[in-house]
Amino acid sequence: MSFPDKHRSLWRGSLLPIECVALTDFSAVSQPGASKLPRHKALAQSAVFVFSLFALGACTVGPDFQKPEAQQIAEWSKPSKAAASQAINETLNERWWEVFNDPKLSALSQRALTDNLDLKLASSRLQQSRAVRQVVTADRYPGTAAGGSYARKRNSGEGLMDPSGNNGNSAFNLWDAGFSASWELDFWGRVRRETEAADATLEVAENDRRGVLLSVLAETAHNYIQLRGVQNTRVVTEQNLDVARHSFKLSQLRLADGVATDLDVAEAAAQVAAIESRLPALEQRQAQLINALSLLMGEPPQALAAELSSDAPVPQTPRQVAIGLPSQLAERRPDIREAEARLHAATASIGVAKGDFYPRITLSGNVGSQAMQLSDFGSWGSRAFGIGPQFSLPLFDGGRLRGVLNLREAQQQEAAIAYQQTVLRAWHEIDDQLSAYNASQLRRDSLAEAVRQNQIALQTAQRQYVEGVVDFVNVLTVQSALLATQEQWVESSAGVSLAAVGLYKALGGGWQSVYPLAAQR
Repeated sequence: MSFPDKHRSLWRGSLLPIECVALTDFSAVSQPGASKLPRHKALAQSAVFVFSLFALGACTVGPDFQKPEAQQIAEWSKPSKAAASQAINETLNERWWEVFNDPKLSALSQRALTDNLDLKLASSRLQQSRAVRQVVTADRYPGTAAGGSYARKRNSGEGLMDPSGNNGNSAFNLWDAGFSASWELDFWGRVRRETEAADATLEVAENDRRGVLLSVLAETAHNYIQLRGVQNTRVVTEQNLDVARHSFKLSQLRLADGVATDLDVAEAAAQVAAIESRLPALEQRQAQLINALSLLMGEPPQALAAELSSDAPVPQTPRQVAIGLPSQLAERRPDIREAEARLHAATASIGVAKGDFYPRITLSGNVGSQAMQLSDFGSWGSRAFGIGPQFSLPLFDGGRLRGVLNLREAQQQEAAIAYQQTVLRAWHEIDDQLSAYNASQLRRDSLAEAVRQNQIALQTAQRQYVEGVVDFVNVLTVQSALLATQEQWVESSAGVSLAAVGLYKALGGGWQSVYPLAAQR
């Protein structure tokens, strides 16, 4: 619904809105010379007027929100050389952290769902958005109020009126009580658009909380896997330290027998010291990761030290990783859902801005009793009432309304671009994580073979050194290579599991089992 352009141009240039109030006297028509009408006819005229106004309420200004169509891909990318564990197009496991079959990881993830402070903050922001929505949607309903007062007064004898009738020479009582109601008739749909924007803003907060939950779960798994990787690296380092100490003792014995030299002993001692120097850094890293997990659980530093300090294997991925269908991505990723809700709110805000160009019409009324004597209070003669519509029409505002509308339209364009960018970024993240998951497995398998060959080489070098075939420097070189490849293999094993966590996060899984779509607001 719209008004003629000449009227609309007047409103858009308004400076001050004109307030008009029409009060209906049910006992007579207020036109000059009009004859008295029966009360039932006056009521009928008023009812026709009100129902005519309601008929206009079907109009809603501003564009209707249409779900955006983002660029889709037909299928996930396939690696040129496939690793052992592959992604398959089956239903994504909502509780993906359980696929690692690590009870400690599952327990920490469940604990994070209830104790994480970031998640509690997001829940608090959601509660605030629900309260804001309640405030905004209250405009759809009539507002009612009841009031009453008593006062002992004395008016000026020189003033306009003195109810006491004694020219201000005596005081009087005034008893007053009544009931009032008002309701803005939403002819142009401005209030409906405000409600629509509030609903979309609430959806933004809901998906923000889901995004925080997804990040908390991924960070918990990430820190836990890194912790197990560090602990396994320390175990490998300690094993190599035992080998280095054995070589050092062997070199000392050979020196005593006159077979080895002081150089061999010094090199062996240096090897022991070099390997020992790796342990403090690993201990520090372990403490940092335990602190990170303690923070995620809402606990003080080292609160989980006794629980997590014991060594455990790195959680391993399954043979097949179910990642769902590409078409389901927009429904899973909280950031995509949040971007869509922001676009919805921005679209509805355009309707709110357009609704400000049109008159605001409010029905208001009051009924009550007023008397100077308590004995008269509530009697038929003390009754007072008033009812009638009010409307305000902006005439000139220096272009403020037009500026607000232009702002809302520009914000909608920004939200639409942000949505497209969010979807595109999601596809890139998933493609990168699929590639990382496959590549990390291939690297791990190659390093496993390197470790096996270096172990054979070390055994051979040690035997040949004892036999006097090679110098001790060959033993040190092979041992250093073995330690390096073992550390890289442990790191790559953890990297496979970390890549799987990154893939699950990129796919937007995890929040569905905790905050399902069917949850009540």
